[in-house]
Amino acid sequence: MNRKIVIAGNWKLHKTNQEALQLANQIKIKNTHIKKAGIIICPPFTALSEVHSVVKDCNVALGAQNVYWEKQGAFTGEISAGMIKSTGAVYAIIGHSERHQYFGETDETVNKRINAALEAGLKPIVCVGETLEEREKNITAQVVTRQIKGAFAGMSADAMKNIIIAYEPVWAIGTGKTATPDQAQEVHALIRQLISKEFGNAVADNIVIQYGGSVKPDNAESLLGQKDIDGALVGGACLDADSFTAIIAAAEKLLQA
Repeated sequence: MNRKIVIAGNWKLHKTNQEALQLANQIKIKNTHIKKAGIIICPPFTALSEVHSVVKDCNVALGAQNVYWEKQGAFTGEISAGMIKSTGAVYAIIGHSERHQYFGETDETVNKRINAALEAGLKPIVCVGETLEEREKNITAQVVTRQIKGAFAGMSADAMKNIIIAYEPVWAIGTGKTATPDQAQEVHALIRQLISKEFGNAVADNIVIQYGGSVKPDNAESLLGQKDIDGALVGGACLDADSFTAIIAAAEKLLQA
């Protein structure tokens, strides 16, 4: 099996259109030599079309940070999968822990968003992960198992080929704390096992499972070097072109080895 590593940057609530163009340009220029690692950037909805104009002909793919499950209608403030697709985006982050924490996301709504994204031809990046309280109670495996089963309820093995999973321990997002490579690997192995059980070995072997949670240039290589970690969903460090590029370089180095 050819190993894949995909590095995605979640810009969250950062960057005006002008700032987004500048950052996208810098990322594009600094990574023209990258041949093997996958690169995705996820700016705010408002900047998607602008950023697409920068990255459309290069090795950087475009993603959104969320997607609504209805195609159209009286849903003020929501953005449909078709609208996202029309900007040139290929990916959509779904179920990020901040959506659970602040906006009432549930396993059921994650499932609805995934289905809507797939139907529109978008590739979901689906987030799972436990809180600090859940880890301290030693129920990480139960929590992640519930999230995986809920998110992918009713999915076909074929549909799973278009999905990336991101394991993000909630206690490590934006806190500066990072799961140790061993802690991360343990949960990634569990996720792959769950996918194998539900959808078969071929799907499990090929699915990309990213780690997210304070990924930085100085810990990227040790995390990405783990057997079941196929990439990173990067937060703060992706807002600086140099630090994001250093993480991509760590991935490329491992793939070239």
